Amino acid sequence: MGPFELRVLDLIQKMHSPALDYIMVRITALGEWGVLFICLTALLLPFRKTRRVGIVCAASLIFSFLLVNVTVKPLVARLRPFALSGASLLVSPPTDYSFPSGHASVSFAFAEAIRPLGKRFLVCAYILASLIAFSRLYLYVHYPSDVLAGALAGVLCGIAARALCRRKSKKQK
Repeated sequence: MGPFELRVLDLIQKMHSPALDYIMVRITALGEWGVLFICLTALLLPFRKTRRVGIVCAASLIFSFLLVNVTVKPLVARLRPFALSGASLLVSPPTDYSFPSGHASVSFAFAEAIRPLGKRFLVCAYILASLIAFSRLYLYVHYPSDVLAGALAGVLCGIAARALCRRKSKKQK
């Protein structure tokens, strides 16, 4: 965490308005515990046409959770920005560590995992992931580097899940 990251957060804080506060709280809720992405994955699994993508999505979400929440967050143990600044929050204060952002990771892992469904779904998923990631900055619960690292981790988890599932399906043929 450096002065630059705090300046970015402070600049974002100047954007606050009642309408945007309302929207950002709801957008960030879409990433809570990955529930939205778990539900979307569950919708893909029953249908033969989308089952393979559903399996990739499930694997990417698991990879994201294990990498970010189980491994990196406890190792880095970075305090969240609000803990150091005393800023008042619009959401309940997260109790885990800050780096990297789990919201960003799970959102981008899902977005990358659905790449085979086509450009329309991919663009929508990446827009949603970006909004969720930005909401974490807006709400002062992550530093910019937390969100960037989480997004990168998520994309890598999505790529890894696709590669693993592709390799597994080739071995079964």
